[in-house]
Amino acid sequence: MSVWLPSAPCTPRGCVEPTASAAAVPPAVLRLAAVGLLVLAGIALLPLGRWIPDGVVRRWCRWIVRAAGVRVRIAGAAVPTGGLLLVANHISWLDVPLLAAVRPARMLAKAEVRRWPVAGALAARGGVLFIDRDRLRALPDTVAALAGILRGGAAVAAFPEGSTWCGLARGHFRRAVFQAALDARVPVQPVRIRYRNACGTPATAPAFVGDDTLLASLWRVASARGVVAEVEVRAPLPPGSHPDRRALAHAAQPEKAAGHECGHRG
Repeated sequence: MSVWLPSAPCTPRGCVEPTASAAAVPPAVLRLAAVGLLVLAGIALLPLGRWIPDGVVRRWCRWIVRAAGVRVRIAGAAVPTGGLLLVANHISWLDVPLLAAVRPARMLAKAEVRRWPVAGALAARGGVLFIDRDRLRALPDTVAALAGILRGGAAVAAFPEGSTWCGLARGHFRRAVFQAALDARVPVQPVRIRYRNACGTPATAPAFVGDDTLLASLWRVASARGVVAEVEVRAPLPPGSHPDRRALAHAAQPEKAAGHECGHRG
């Protein structure tokens, strides 16, 4: 297993509870329409991106998640300004706007995202940094490029698990991206994302795993009821606080959920 090609055992059939029902169709259609309008507004404003205040971007990202029918709760530490590496566990496509709601940043994504309909073009125009995970020889150049961006005072957001998990189980943070923070001598901001049902139990509807399609995931989220996204902003890890990327990745890693194995829900 490489630093760029981890895999998760989670699948839609094995880990994700279905949400669709006849009663859920009308509100789901309205929610998807609202998400679409917000995305179109974002596309229209892309040429003005550098002049739009971060506060406006953060609110827009929260509106995207809220429009999909998911309530948002963000709590925790203050986020540093200047060069910063934001890292979070990865469950859903919703994680992207949630992380940007903490602090707008250039997102690190797999090259396959560029080929997604509409979303891929929007990501490219929005400054997403695409990683070709099949070209391991390009890894040093990728890390050097990230370090340069961080030194320039920008924020970069990444999901170091390298693969989405269902939220009931999690993967390990891969170390490569943390080398960029070490080289640039910038802080690392760990963020933990959870999705819960109205009763407080873990919600799997937002999970975007395995051979799931983006359209199926969008519909499942929009047709779910009472889902809450909890975003915990942990204390930042200052530069020099950890000797190497292994220790830094371990310190940023959220605790794993216990008592669950993926693939046994049937």
